[in-house]
Amino acid sequence: MTTWLPTLKTKTPEEGYELAVKLARVAIKMTQPDAEVRDKLRPVYAEDTDALIASSQVVATHFATVAAANGYWRDAS
Repeated sequence: MTTWLPTLKTKTPEEGYELAVKLARVAIKMTQPDAEVRDKLRPVYAEDTDALIASSQVVATHFATVAAANGYWRDAS
């Protein structure tokens, strides 16, 4: 198995947010590994505001984790 997540450390908050989005995407792929099924379901949730808000909440949770791992990008000095 390939290691795809060697660290939660990022140089900037923007990179941290991009990592949070990737974490959410990988979780979906692990939950539903069949790309054809994911593609078929996408139009259903793409117009569902509750599903989109829930997706945003998942990314926000991942971002909070990444931010904490990075000391909120503050110097410890």
